[in-house]
Amino acid sequence: MTDDTEDLFPRASVLRHVLSFTFRLWARTPMLAAACASTMLLATTTEIFVPLYAGHMIDAVGSGAAPQAWRAFSVIAALGGAMVVFRHLGWWTITPLTLTMMRSVAQEAFARVQRLSTDWHANAFSGSTVRRITRGMWALDTLNDVLLLSLLPSLTVLVGTVILLALHWPVLGLVMGLGALAYLVLTVALATRVLAPIARLSNQWDTKVGGVLADAIGTNAVVKAFGGEAREEARLAQTLAKWRRRTLRTWLAFTWAGSAQLALLWLIRVAATGSALWLWSRGAAGAGDMAYVITSYLVLNGYLRDIGQYVHQLQRSVNEMEELVQLHDQPLGVADHADARPIAISSGAIRFEDVTFRYAGQDRPLYEHLNVTIPAAQRLGLVGPSGSGKTSFVKLIQRLYDVDAGRVTIDGQDVAHATQSSLRQQVAIVPQEPVLFHRTLSENIGYARAGATHAEIEQAARLANAHDFVAGLPKGYNTLVGERGVKLSGGERQRVAIARAFLADAPILILDEATSSLDSESEAAIQQAMVRLMEGRTTIVIAHRLSTVRSLDRILVFSGGQIMEDGTHDTLLREGDGQYRRLFERQAGTAAADIVG
Repeated sequence: MTDDTEDLFPRASVLRHVLSFTFRLWARTPMLAAACASTMLLATTTEIFVPLYAGHMIDAVGSGAAPQAWRAFSVIAALGGAMVVFRHLGWWTITPLTLTMMRSVAQEAFARVQRLSTDWHANAFSGSTVRRITRGMWALDTLNDVLLLSLLPSLTVLVGTVILLALHWPVLGLVMGLGALAYLVLTVALATRVLAPIARLSNQWDTKVGGVLADAIGTNAVVKAFGGEAREEARLAQTLAKWRRRTLRTWLAFTWAGSAQLALLWLIRVAATGSALWLWSRGAAGAGDMAYVITSYLVLNGYLRDIGQYVHQLQRSVNEMEELVQLHDQPLGVADHADARPIAISSGAIRFEDVTFRYAGQDRPLYEHLNVTIPAAQRLGLVGPSGSGKTSFVKLIQRLYDVDAGRVTIDGQDVAHATQSSLRQQVAIVPQEPVLFHRTLSENIGYARAGATHAEIEQAARLANAHDFVAGLPKGYNTLVGERGVKLSGGERQRVAIARAFLADAPILILDEATSSLDSESEAAIQQAMVRLMEGRTTIVIAHRLSTVRSLDRILVFSGGQIMEDGTHDTLLREGDGQYRRLFERQAGTAAADIVG
């Protein structure tokens, strides 16, 4: 899903999907949800009867019947006290209910995002994703308040008041009922047909603002390096200008909708008051009845006005939760099969058996009927031009993608039927550009194996030639490395990544040209560490500089998704017009020219 996400369900059913999602969350804590709803219903029911007893009190005062007046007054006071108690209980129960739901949706959305495909993450702004989750989480807070504390009591008062009026005066009940129904229809139509599409676009631009901010702030080192502050500010200003236009349109639409609702409320007031006067003029209502009608209308008017606001809040929170629900509904891309089991890798023998694979959106497969066997503990190099299929080869071993046909096995086990977490925990990777957490060096190295002791972390650092530079830092292993490890040099980050691989102690190792951009001193230290790391492991080295694969057991030369050559360094050099020999001579010639120059 990108910032221009297409809906996973039709627009007309967004409200239904979001409400269904919310009700499923309620069902996880049914006692809390039921307690909140029932106490709010009881609190609201007390308000329905207050106007009725107010009318009785006026009649008693008018006729001089003091005991009846005091009795009606006592009932009104008791109803008010009960309303306070029940509302307090409703507010008290909704707090743990909402906090539990917010925690659940945030945790589950994060877990979902963590497991979405590599392609999804490549096309999504991290800042936008964070905004979707946090905005949806807080929208759930608003949605709970609107549904349980606002709309439920309002609809209860509306239905109860109309029923009581209709029992006394059918005509007045009809007028109030039709007026209330017209108001509800207008409010819902405005919210769903007019305001929702406008608010949705406004939310999308709000998400894009978050993405632009995160993109620039997360790459501030590049911005500074090229003096691009003004360009990034202009880019943000352009996005904010579009956001302002969309948001202005949304807010003005809400203003016009509010005015239309106020006008209809005024018409209902005129109709209700006129009907009550007509009943009085015909002798069908007395002073107490008039007080009952007017008080009932004032209560109903307040709730109707609030219903309009609540429906708008409901639609707004639905719009804001929409993207969070989409995250929950987003297909994983690569999911564990129902029968998936943890994989047990002992020797680390890898086989590609008649594998056909294509990336989404591509007509031509990258691999067609690819067959490769990598014996256990073999050190294998992958060389070839960019886009030839080297990186895809190791991604299929990790099952970051599923093959279209054939299978990839490790020790005879199909990786497609293994749990992804168990597979990847047994494949250690040292990437070309390692990314570190903004945590301590100890936490970054220890990430390779949960529960590792400090002694084990330090031993891994020694094997990776990282201990000396770590020990020289003021806080040693407790040093924070900065976002993505920006406080460390390239060589230091590489040594931390190698220390992770040592600590993982996995039977399969993948090295993605870990020394291609380092100074000679760092390169020598890292090369020495990598030689130790490769011992006894099935190792795959993605090589951009052919000097790094000369001592490996075997080399595969890729071109256009096909393996053009397969052999040792010396064997491939003896090929008179081989691709590997041409690549090697070109790089050797470039190196010699650099030395001469």
